[in-house]
Amino acid sequence: MMTAEAAEQVVIQLPPEELAKFRDWFAEFQADAWDAQIEADAAAGKLDALAEEALAEYQRGEAQEI
Repeated sequence: MMTAEAAEQVVIQLPPEELAKFRDWFAEFQADAWDAQIEADAAAGKLDALAEEALAEYQRGEAQEI
């Protein structure tokens, strides 16, 4: 398995056009990982308290449109 330090050295050596491709790929990779974590947290009920708080604020008329 590659270490983060080894990956850094590879990335540093990328030519600009390859670095741009890598940046785009990594942004998508990171977004997908974030989405998966949010979905897992929601399925596990970890966001329930936040949702209840938001709904209560809305019902009290304290919510602001964004």
